[in-house]
Amino acid sequence: MVFKVYFQENSKEVPVREKTKVLYVEGESVRDVRKKINDRGFNVEFLQEVTGAFLEYEKQNEDYKVLEI
Repeated sequence: MVFKVYFQENSKEVPVREKTKVLYVEGESVRDVRKKINDRGFNVEFLQEVTGAFLEYEKQNEDYKVLEI
């Protein structure tokens, strides 16, 4: 499954909407994805599984790249 991760790069700063970034990660579950990105020091705001038409739409984005950890 592919998950869309909304995050801030620095977990020690206050989250600001304009600094939110997106990352796509392949994993078995939300817990699995959180384990995979835990060592990167991100402040994860939200994780969302993307499937079906939503995944196809995301693939059309030029920034779409699945991070394989």
